[in-house]
Amino acid sequence: MQYIAYHELFPVNSPQIVFKEVLEILNLISQNVEIQQIRRVFSLVESLYQGTYPGYKACSTGYHDYRHALDTLLAMSRLIHGAWVDGVSFSERHIYLGIVSAILHDAGYIQDGSDRKGTGAKYTVGHEQRGMEFLSRHGAEFGLSSEEIAQGRILIFCTDLDVDISAVPFKSPQIELMGRMLSSADLMAQLADRFYLKKLLFLYKEHTEAGFGDHQSELSFLHEAVEFYDIFEQRLKATLSKANHFMLLHFATKWNIGKNLYRYMIDKQKHNLLNLLKTSTDPVKDLRNDRMFYKI
Repeated sequence: MQYIAYHELFPVNSPQIVFKEVLEILNLISQNVEIQQIRRVFSLVESLYQGTYPGYKACSTGYHDYRHALDTLLAMSRLIHGAWVDGVSFSERHIYLGIVSAILHDAGYIQDGSDRKGTGAKYTVGHEQRGMEFLSRHGAEFGLSSEEIAQGRILIFCTDLDVDISAVPFKSPQIELMGRMLSSADLMAQLADRFYLKKLLFLYKEHTEAGFGDHQSELSFLHEAVEFYDIFEQRLKATLSKANHFMLLHFATKWNIGKNLYRYMIDKQKHNLLNLLKTSTDPVKDLRNDRMFYKI
């Protein structure tokens, strides 16, 4: 595999670099990308997560944070490009809708300004619906028409793991594919995150505050995370069987890399997690102290 620095491929520590990368990807598809409108979307979402968007508090969840929103956006952009390379035809508005829905898919975790209790983690169950409601209230500010807002709600709905994608009433084959891609991008972005294992401790806190699941301890939660890989594989197969193919086409076309680096990182993180649980006397402490070394 050609060597390219990790930060070049997954530049999620810098919103501006992500913005630049997303634009580069979209320009491979069309030369008529609405750069100023997308720049405005980035600015609005950044203010939402930082707590300067009118009526909302700053993001208070350590797992479903701004980084994850950027991760998902980048993965979604890559899937769209890979699908386009494969011959799928999207209108520019379909692509724009997919971009906006991706970066806002977890807006349901953001607390209202008057919310004084706990963190946004308490909305774990039902956060998709809250995200859909956010889009209904503010979609026009993000440049969406009423019809696009309705379709964007469906795309966000698709990120709910309990939703049967095949039963969703999509308006067109393009919107259906967008919904399937967003569901897949959300999961791939999480599991391929370089710091996914450490962020599992934040996810445990979110689940505990929400009363979601029967988690006995942080350590037991890490063991449960191993089982989630099977759920991920089943979900990916059900939502977007061509996800690996689309990512392969993207990395081959843009980077001249013959691997799906999301799959590569997901497999590597699973290996790291199994190794951690097998060899460490205190896996939780080791994660907190950054005693895991990650490299691509």
